[in-house]
Amino acid sequence: MYQQRILRHLVKASIMTTKRVGILGGSFNPPHLAHLIMADQAFHQLQLDEVRLMPDYLPPHKSGKKTGPFETRLAMVERIASHDPHLTVELTAQKPKQSDGKSYTVDAVATLKESEPDVQFFLIIGGDMVLDLPTWKRIDDLRKMIPIVAFERVGYEKVEPFPLTWLKAPLVAVSSTKVRDMVKAGESIQYIVPDNVKSYIEAEELYR
Repeated sequence: MYQQRILRHLVKASIMTTKRVGILGGSFNPPHLAHLIMADQAFHQLQLDEVRLMPDYLPPHKSGKKTGPFETRLAMVERIASHDPHLTVELTAQKPKQSDGKSYTVDAVATLKESEPDVQFFLIIGGDMVLDLPTWKRIDDLRKMIPIVAFERVGYEKVEPFPLTWLKAPLVAVSSTKVRDMVKAGESIQYIVPDNVKSYIEAEELYR
């Protein structure tokens, strides 16, 4: 009941603004079905005007080798966004602000709020990221800047390091790591990623 009241409050507050935008960030290496489900469910449950997919340039919690080239991941994100008219790709806000070239969510959100002060933003994350939130750069500032909403994820306990809003969605046991492993093993990823992403992975011979 408490979570439902919080969700209703977020929706009611967002309706009073000119525009409501969800931000779904990640390395997207590669983007897959679960990303589309999260974006769609957040769009409807939070009554958003759009969901922006924000690929990391260089995530601070991952090595460059594991992340893959930004241009490659961006090409796949653009393809997955083409499947839904409510999806767009956010690039400007995520450009690295640090000398180490890494991109931090708090910097991206600050840029968005400065450039679009009348927009109500929501940060959308997967349940696998929740336990890592206390390690994020300036997490206390980030929590004040933007509501954080999380989706439950198969294999991850629903634990909160601090109060969050949880959204419900069909639980799909798929991850980017799993997709990469399947491609490497020569297994089919049909219906796990969109066809245009699958064809791109095959054409570029990724993850082999």
